[in-house]
Amino acid sequence: MTANVNPIIPGFHPDPSICRAGEDYYLVTSSFEYFPGVPVFHSRDLIEWKQVGNVLDRPSQLRVRRGRDGANAGIYAPTIRYHDGEFWLATTNRDDVMKGHLIVRASDPAGEWSDPVHTAGAIGIDPDLAWDEDGTCYLTWSLPGGIAQATVDPSTGKVLSEPRIIWTGTGLAHTEGPHLIRRGDLWYLLVAEGGTGPGHGVCVARSDSPSGPWEPHPANPILSHRSTQHPVQNTGHGDLVELPDGSWAMVHLGVRPLGSFPESHVNGRETFLTGVDWVDDWPMIVEDRYTVPEAPTAFTDDFGAPELHPRWIAPGTDPRSFALARLGEGLRLLAGRGPAATDAERLLAVRARDASWTATATLPEGDAALVVRIDDAHWAAVERRRGILSARAVIGPLDQVLATADGIATQHPLALRAVAHTEQYSFAKGPDEIHLGYLADDEFRTLATIDGRYISTEVAGGFTGRVIGVEALGADALLTRFTYAPEPVPPTAS
Repeated sequence: MTANVNPIIPGFHPDPSICRAGEDYYLVTSSFEYFPGVPVFHSRDLIEWKQVGNVLDRPSQLRVRRGRDGANAGIYAPTIRYHDGEFWLATTNRDDVMKGHLIVRASDPAGEWSDPVHTAGAIGIDPDLAWDEDGTCYLTWSLPGGIAQATVDPSTGKVLSEPRIIWTGTGLAHTEGPHLIRRGDLWYLLVAEGGTGPGHGVCVARSDSPSGPWEPHPANPILSHRSTQHPVQNTGHGDLVELPDGSWAMVHLGVRPLGSFPESHVNGRETFLTGVDWVDDWPMIVEDRYTVPEAPTAFTDDFGAPELHPRWIAPGTDPRSFALARLGEGLRLLAGRGPAATDAERLLAVRARDASWTATATLPEGDAALVVRIDDAHWAAVERRRGILSARAVIGPLDQVLATADGIATQHPLALRAVAHTEQYSFAKGPDEIHLGYLADDEFRTLATIDGRYISTEVAGGFTGRVIGVEALGADALLTRFTYAPEPVPPTAS
């Protein structure tokens, strides 16, 4: 198996941060405009991860917005740390950026996190928290001019020193995503550089002080796949963790592009794992340290629990405000967008996590849509309105019904399928094809097919990835079952 091909957390889970408490590892990622915010995962071995909750899961903790103006805003690049028996998290909400970074805390990452405090006067993105031996807490973050730092009281958010730039990076673009790590007598400043695209990489510098001056690693960037044929690209935004045996590892983001040149990625930036050795007190990346199998992603939800699983999210709004559990009945979806509208209002969604997959939704009552989207201007759906099924695509200003079918009974689930393109030598191929249709006699019936590049980051822009969701159209609907399953990726053509 090629090193580091499979993500430890597949699907739109970017900007990972990790910490360890005893034998337990906890990892968080960015969530942007989706609510709840900051998914939190738990592992005992760094390989198998389970989502145990979301950090920002109450309106008192998080404000996000719907629509194109809200897209790619929201939560940027959190940092999670374990200090003095408590878990701390710092992040930036772009919708409230002028309040400063937000800090929350919890005794159990899978439980309830505090309401946030804000670091008034410390403005920017990508905050990090680190503590010195005397208990001084350093807040380090990204500004257009480089990496800034100040001391802070994390329990109140009060900034205790004048913010100042401590490092401007190695000369690559967009020095951001700082993480301040101590190992022995030395401090290490890990940053992302090169922009979160094809030039992305991880760079590091060291100092005997948490505030510098900083000596850059002589081999920076210590991780980058730019200008290579590695199937994982855009690698960067790393965070280090020490294992109980004294060895080290790093989590980082990457993407898995497919299709013809220049290729496209559709599931956003995902979380990967690599090993770390220390040579002359410098971290050296060991990409073949871990063998990561494909993560299990299939699930079926019959909505029999009183609360939604933490995987469920919604753009710009709390899904619990419109997805109402009816025990023994299913999930009542309150009326969302009008049938002709393009902007999601009450979309109950999950992240797409595989190159090829099938998703179905059983809706015995009401008009509804099963949607795959990146934002409100880049989505495709199979919609049911008054007994008529429509395959519909919205790409920028274009809004097209591709095919229709009538006489399809409500017991037939709406269905979507993504089929990856893996041909090495082909032209005019998107990353995949998206099939819009329904199930009948347990078989997928296709109404229409579109090129998946139109629902890719390369077309839509931004920092997120595909989600798959259900929305009631114009009036309430009943959702009784949702399934998601990966499919084998077609073999690569020689």
